[in-house]
Amino acid sequence: MPRKDSRKASSRGYADRKVETKEPFDRFLIVCEGRETEPKYFKSFPVAGDVKDMSKILGLGVNPSKLVEKTKELKAQGDYDQVWCVFDRDDWPKQDFNNAIANAEREGFKVAYSNEAFELWYVLHFEFLNTGLPRNDYINKLNTFLNKKYKKNSLTIYEELESRQAIAIKNAKKLMKQYDPPNPESDNPSTTVHYLVEELNKFIR
Repeated sequence: MPRKDSRKASSRGYADRKVETKEPFDRFLIVCEGRETEPKYFKSFPVAGDVKDMSKILGLGVNPSKLVEKTKELKAQGDYDQVWCVFDRDDWPKQDFNNAIANAEREGFKVAYSNEAFELWYVLHFEFLNTGLPRNDYINKLNTFLNKKYKKNSLTIYEELESRQAIAIKNAKKLMKQYDPPNPESDNPSTTVHYLVEELNKFIR
């Protein structure tokens, strides 16, 4: 009885097998000044499971300088590919704001800042804005654009704005080009939130 060529069968079997490979992903540490508004927005991004499981998004409710210091501690406790500090100009002393940005960048952290409020990023989904406004005016604009009362701690704001996100990114980039050289504490309005948004978008599932 003829014997089967085991080498041939073995070779064929190996060739037919699929080699499983995982897509590369980044671990994010995103530390926000606001306790709810920013964390809830960034947690709503539908990123791939590995990214979501291995990342950390926190809201601390502290000033920019303390936020950067706390970010150093958090980074030391985990293994992260991208570390982001998210904070607003608000009424913080101008030196605290600029120093926080410089200190974060010195540590290798990326900064998503807004002057003066995070809601500027939301407004840019609907219109280009290059005139500084009081915080309440951003809220009033959003009430109009959303056709309802804007809630800072909304769990659905990402979904409500997602279809207009490309407009917001375009408007934010256009706005930042107007500041040359940039001076974050006085560049009102300005935001770099779109840089973080673009990074998260790379891992949308």
